[in-house]
Amino acid sequence: MIKLKKTLTLCCLTALMAGVHAAHAADDWPSRTITYVAPFPAGSNTDTLGRIIADQLSKKLNVSVVVENRPGATGMIGSSYVAKAKPDGYTIMGGSIASHAINAGLFPNMQYDPVKSFEPITIIGFNANTLVVANSSPFKSVKDVIAAAKKDPDTVTYASSGIGTTQHLSGVLLGQEANINVVHVPYGGKSALPDIMGGQVSMMFEGPTVVPHVLEGSLRALAVTSTQRMASLPDVPTMQEAGLPNYEIRSWQAIFAPKGTPKPIVDKLYQAISEVLKTPEVLKRLETMGVEPSGMPPAEFADFQQQEIEKWRKVIKAAGIKVQ
Repeated sequence: MIKLKKTLTLCCLTALMAGVHAAHAADDWPSRTITYVAPFPAGSNTDTLGRIIADQLSKKLNVSVVVENRPGATGMIGSSYVAKAKPDGYTIMGGSIASHAINAGLFPNMQYDPVKSFEPITIIGFNANTLVVANSSPFKSVKDVIAAAKKDPDTVTYASSGIGTTQHLSGVLLGQEANINVVHVPYGGKSALPDIMGGQVSMMFEGPTVVPHVLEGSLRALAVTSTQRMASLPDVPTMQEAGLPNYEIRSWQAIFAPKGTPKPIVDKLYQAISEVLKTPEVLKRLETMGVEPSGMPPAEFADFQQQEIEKWRKVIKAAGIKVQ
């Protein structure tokens, strides 16, 4: 009994000292440069948003916040690096629907766990894809696409930047929800837009970069993949309005820290980033990128991320998608 009491007392003291240490660490944080890892190339949405956030976060925290690109393997190289980083608040990262949700269903042997390896901080924002066709296309609506795919199977094609991207999965979800087969044409690093405009490929789901082409009239937009119409394309219906009530896909960009980062530091990061996301300068930048700002709290974000992982794992499994 005496040994048990001593053991319990020691455990309590250890827990208390750990809490005190974490509190002191948070009091002193930040006192030096913070590294913001972008696991995608320079110029990507993750990189661009990271630089916007880092610039304003530097001013908010009075320390340098430096973006470091570690691209490769659909975000897995940079994510793996951050998962192994010291959890002291001086290494954070920009994660995405790809690196922290979709990859879990695509790759069985990842070097990190998108949930267990990280502390979720917040979602920066969301953006929808837009389904576009050439102006010369016979498709004037999503119903036209579905009718054509049912009449002549395997004749309706859609482009994407690669297997497992939101562009690809937007088409997969269309096939599943409409019970049709649309043929995927992955382009890798090459832009598919010239072939869409020329009619060589039937259609494409694309992010905010396609909006200017729609507005200038070089492409026709049939629908957007969010549940609400986009402010930049108010006359374009959602996929749900177009007749697919369960259809929704929104890309998201978020911020994570390594697992074990003290909660007081996580809370400080969240508070600072949520304030940054409300500044007029950042709001304007996000609007021009077609990004709907979020600022979702850590606990709510954790629940949302788990739902996203489960959703896309089911879609990927049902479609039998394999990455070579």
